[in-house]
Amino acid sequence: MALTSAELADLLPPHSVFSCCSESELARLLSLSTLQSMKSGETILEQGEEGDAMLILLEGVARVSMVTSNGREIILDYAEPGAVLGEIAVLDGEPRTASATALWKGRVLRIKQRAFLEFVEGHPKVAMALLRDMARRLRESDATIETDRAFATGPRLARFLKRLTDSKANGHKLAGDLSQSELGNFVGISRENINRQLSVWAGAGVIELAQGRIRILNGDYLAQIAEAAE
Repeated sequence: MALTSAELADLLPPHSVFSCCSESELARLLSLSTLQSMKSGETILEQGEEGDAMLILLEGVARVSMVTSNGREIILDYAEPGAVLGEIAVLDGEPRTASATALWKGRVLRIKQRAFLEFVEGHPKVAMALLRDMARRLRESDATIETDRAFATGPRLARFLKRLTDSKANGHKLAGDLSQSELGNFVGISRENINRQLSVWAGAGVIELAQGRIRILNGDYLAQIAEAAE
């Protein structure tokens, strides 16, 4: 069933890239698009494929994810109605950087690469809205990756702390005088991530930081974290 420009305007939330368009501009957008249904569990965009089109999510929710070189999946976002998907590959002509999978049934507008580029070139306000949306998602992706790195930091750091602990000392002081940057070089983690993880543990009462020394207060907890690095 065809979609009218008025119906499209009702489906687009205020934060959508295309919410700035007039009804006539939306009508033009519709003339360049194909309305498609998506089923729950369906992959609507696939990482690595040619970016010959982009999507506007109208109804439903899609999980946006990427698979790293070691085969691990990282979830980047949960796209909701109004979201633009697949625009990066359309803009730079490179393979898709992420996949999008429908969490339940919905509808999308599919726009071919050339038609989308022509529309954006003729509508600067859409181009600016698209840039703002891409910047927002880049920030969110950076935060996701940083969180993932922090998770990996914990087990690795815990294992080395346990190895360097003098259990005979009161409260388990570290054997030797090791700075946080040296510890980072030993474990293979940046000083910033070392500081961040140690601060988290200190706040949780797992360790105590004083005068450049690290005292382990909860060795059992640290041992459990260290097991994840084995």
